[in-house]
Amino acid sequence: MATIAIYSVKGGVGKTTFAVNLAWCSSQISCRKTLLWDLDAASGSGFLLGIDPRKKHEAQSVFADGSDPAKLIRHSRYPGLDLLPADESIRTLDRQFDRLGKKKRLAKLVSGLAKEYDRIIFDCPPVLNEVSAQVMRAADVVIVPLPPSPLSARALDAVVEEVRGSGKGHPPILPVLSMIDMRRSLHREAREANPTWPVVPLASAVEQCAVERQPVAAFAPKSPAARAFAQLWTAIERKLASQ
Repeated sequence: MATIAIYSVKGGVGKTTFAVNLAWCSSQISCRKTLLWDLDAASGSGFLLGIDPRKKHEAQSVFADGSDPAKLIRHSRYPGLDLLPADESIRTLDRQFDRLGKKKRLAKLVSGLAKEYDRIIFDCPPVLNEVSAQVMRAADVVIVPLPPSPLSARALDAVVEEVRGSGKGHPPILPVLSMIDMRRSLHREAREANPTWPVVPLASAVEQCAVERQPVAAFAPKSPAARAFAQLWTAIERKLASQ
């Protein structure tokens, strides 16, 4: 079992869209039993998978001692892809971790799910606090979506510092250029400066994920965006295999 964190300290970079589409690739292309774990109180992953929230605010209960995450897991319409949803109750998750005083609480919960899942993908909140620290201790690889802008470069520096601060044996980072439009000079320059990074294009099909409430490959399987996510997933699998 391996864990993949989709993380950025900057909002609006397509983090949730990445998480949902990569989870789809994991379950449908690699045929791996996959859990998408939403740690963002905005609960966008469930929305994009077409899973409506329950009325109870119970996501935070997963992190209490003795709680069983499996009780809250929801099945998606896609075989092999499940969701552990978020809700507003995890807005103060960092304080809950502090009260528990257990630096590897998330990692312990992940290990308890290892018998059921081949891949666990975290949709992380854009924060620098105990939540992000717990994610870094639990992740095997960290995917960082980066739209081409100076602010994104600063965000990557912050992620690198956070990951390295997680201690010896920290997870590797895979930056990904997102929302790339090669007609724009700034985007071309970003691509030329980082030729080995995977790329996900700026595409209407990606924007339509929120309208269709589906991963892009489910409704536009031949689109450049669907191919880009599939290629990115292959790069992730290679990164995991090389560790």
